[in-house]
This record gives sequence, structure tokens and C-alpha cells, in this order.
Amino acid sequence: MIITRTPFRISFFGGGTDYPVWYQSHGGVVLSAAINKYCYITCRYLPPFFEYSHRIRYTFREEVKSVDEIKHPSVRECLKFLHIERGIEMVHTSDIPARSGVGSSSAFTVGFLHALYALKGNMCTKRQLAREAIHIEQKVLKENVGSQDQVAVSFGGLNRIAFGGKEEFFVTPIPLSEEMFEHFQNHFMLFYIGMPRTASDIAGEQIRNTCKKEQELKTLMSLTEEAVSVITNDSFDRIKEFGTLLNEAWKIKRSLSKLISNDQIDQIYAAAINAGATGGKILGAGGGGCILFFVPPHDQPKVKEALKDLLYIPFRYDTMGSQIVLYATQDF
Repeated sequence: MIITRTPFRISFFGGGTDYPVWYQSHGGVVLSAAINKYCYITCRYLPPFFEYSHRIRYTFREEVKSVDEIKHPSVRECLKFLHIERGIEMVHTSDIPARSGVGSSSAFTVGFLHALYALKGNMCTKRQLAREAIHIEQKVLKENVGSQDQVAVSFGGLNRIAFGGKEEFFVTPIPLSEEMFEHFQNHFMLFYIGMPRTASDIAGEQIRNTCKKEQELKTLMSLTEEAVSVITNDSFDRIKEFGTLLNEAWKIKRSLSKLISNDQIDQIYAAAINAGATGGKILGAGGGGCILFFVPPHDQPKVKEALKDLLYIPFRYDTMGSQIVLYATQDF
């Protein structure tokens, strides 16, 4: 039996520049961090006592005789991709619901691939996990997804991720002292709005608008580099600039598609800013899910009170990425 634990992620800057339609021509760059909220995949070869050969449990339960009958697209295509011929049992659980903007679908694909490699007795690198998850989601499943989530959840940590060129992506960990890392981390508040949405639908419109949004996307890349400069400056005083940059980036992001924000999200954002937040953004493609705010610690009680109708999600950063947390051999 194998259990993998794969972190979700929060993306600070650069979302939209990680779509191949953009970065293959212009390059792309994002700043993101994995967090200590996880997707768990339990996987084993199914013992030969049942009329079916595959038992798949997530929101639904599937018991089927062939891989082609599996309805869960990522499960089906990962099994085909790695040529798994024996029947398997897979159980999925997670700390945050799907379609919340924290990279849950990519965390699932990465975590399941990781589990299947371990089940076959093979090791794989974080880069391999990310590349293969990108391939399955973009090329096989034809989903409207970018390339940052797969990388962020595979590698873990706080990273600048550049896209484009021969390497396709390049991960640069952000070097912070322990004191600066803690100071930076303590400025964030995460809330769950609800209103689950299908990211692929929203991203599809954003991708179609890409050719019309060249200047906005170039500005987002510039803001990403400014944000990296702020947090690597090793100045506690400059950290407050991060919130201002986040606010600028949000204004641009919400202009990329009319589906990214709505009246309710705008009201939530305004309430947090009025209570002391200096910046924020809806996570993921937009439309609902989780919203992140940059708030000086002394103003956080006021923001929490202003958004008391929302679920507050405390978090810390994850530095390990996708991990095998249990590896146990089977006799069957």
C-alpha cells in the first residue's frame, strides 16, 4: 500500500503567464508557495476477490472491470500513461474541497502519479512528476490549465517559477532567513468563499483573450519580479510593499476575463481592504473558492471580524512538495 501527500498551493503573482499559449512566445514567470493543506492518495493493487478489477473512491465510488470504464479522467489516463495492468484500489481525501483555487486538480494528478510510480517500485524526480502531470492535463485531457500548479505542488516551497525555452520551466527557490520567512508568512490570511467553480471554463475564456491582453500580461510579469525583489531584500520594512503590488496585480487579473470576479467577490475584497488589508486576490482561475489577503499582523483581527461570515483557513508553508508518507509491501 502506498500513501502520498501532496500540498496545495497559493499563487501570488504571474497567473496567466503560465499558459503555453503565452509563455511559448513570450516566456512566463510566477511567484507561488505550497501550503500545509494536502491532497492524500491511498493506492494499492486490489486483491483478487472481487467481480471488478478497479475500485476508485473520491466524491463518488467506482467499481469497474477495465481501465476504460473509469469515469474519473485523471485516474483513467494516469493508469494508461504508466501502463498499469493490474487492478488497483485508489482512495482520495483532501483538506480543502475541489475547485477552490488552490491547485487541487493538479495536486491530485501529481499525487496519483507519485503513488503509481511507487506501486511499481520506481522512483521519480519532482521535475518528472510536474512534467508528466502537465502532459496529462494539457495534452491528454485537453484541459484549460496552466503549468504552474503541477510544478508548485511537486516541488513545494516558496519559488519563482519561469516558463518557456528548452527547459519548459525552471524553479528558483526564494532564499529567506528564518526570521524573514516567518515575518513574511505571518502577513497572510486565507478565506474560503464557497461558490465552487470549474477552473477550466474560466481559464478557457482567459486563454481566448490572451492575444488581446499582451500589455496586461507583461505588466503581471514585471510585478512578479518586483515582488521577488521585495521579499529577497531582507528588509522587514519593505515587506509592506508586497501587499501594494498584490493589489495592483489583482486589478489587472480581474480585467483578463469577466468571469474572474463578481459583485460578491468585489464586496469581500473591499471589506478586507477597509479593515486593514493592503492587497489580495482570488486564488486560481477565479469565480469563487479561496481568497487571499496580505494583512499586517496588528490588523488581522479587524479583517477577521469584517469577514466573519467566511471560513478562515489558517496555514503555513510546505517546503517538501509531494511525498510518499507510507510505503508497505503487499503479498497479492
